[in-house]
Amino acid sequence: MTSRTGSLNTGILSTRMPNPRRGTLRRRLGTSGTVALGVLLVILIATAAAPIIAPTPANRPDLLAALQGPSIQHWLGTDALGRDVLSRIIYGARPTVLGATLVIALSTVLGTAIALAVSWIGGAVDSVVLRVLDVLFSIPSIVLALTAVAILGPGLPAVVIGLTVANTPYVARIVRSAAIRERQLPYVSALWVQGKSGFAIATRHLLPNLAPIVVAQSVSALGFAVIDLASLSFLGLGVQPPTADWGLMVQDGLASALRGHPTEAIVASVAIMIFVGAVTVLGDRLTEENRYGR
Repeated sequence: MTSRTGSLNTGILSTRMPNPRRGTLRRRLGTSGTVALGVLLVILIATAAAPIIAPTPANRPDLLAALQGPSIQHWLGTDALGRDVLSRIIYGARPTVLGATLVIALSTVLGTAIALAVSWIGGAVDSVVLRVLDVLFSIPSIVLALTAVAILGPGLPAVVIGLTVANTPYVARIVRSAAIRERQLPYVSALWVQGKSGFAIATRHLLPNLAPIVVAQSVSALGFAVIDLASLSFLGLGVQPPTADWGLMVQDGLASALRGHPTEAIVASVAIMIFVGAVTVLGDRLTEENRYGR
């Protein structure tokens, strides 16, 4: 009798049993997800190794070589100042990708903390916070970013702050819904009866079980953050010249395109499309895995 009771308690207190359907990473992500992950890894490795693999420094001008087409010396040609487009694409991934990653990381931490707190406290606190999140959620992210730029001035820090505020309600709403469902499970009641504090239950048990959902949503949101950052840089409000940035390169490339040299704008646009497409596919695969593979 004692062993059965102990076994029952162990089953109740266990957060989640391993799912035998979960296999290798490739099987879980599928072909499309694996390819998307590979593309992202290549971009991230190239970004980290930019000083090594870039043909020239990103901001080295050569007016005598301005607006040249692809050649052995310049695989993707040069821009209006004679700077190597390939080098600027490689270096340009740094503020674009790292800035977007910082936005998602900050908004994920803030949104998850808010969601766990209000889902556990409930009552009037939950209602008030939810209304505030609804108001912020209704404001376009670009508007919040423009507000931050108006207060702090143009530049990457202001854009990151504005987009973080815009993305936090999105994360908080999703995590809150999942946390409320998770809180209804038997193991939470068992832990509460044993005298565990709400903070301990939320951080040591709820959070690990919510982690796959948080990661999937964060990966999916990364693509939108890249688009927002690139858009603001295109408008001249984000990364400032002469720093290489994909959005800024599209803006610079448009002027060259009017002179019959569209390479820079096209290459930068394609880089944004490839990164956002890979992130979207990977996020969709992770979301499907959480929905059907658990």
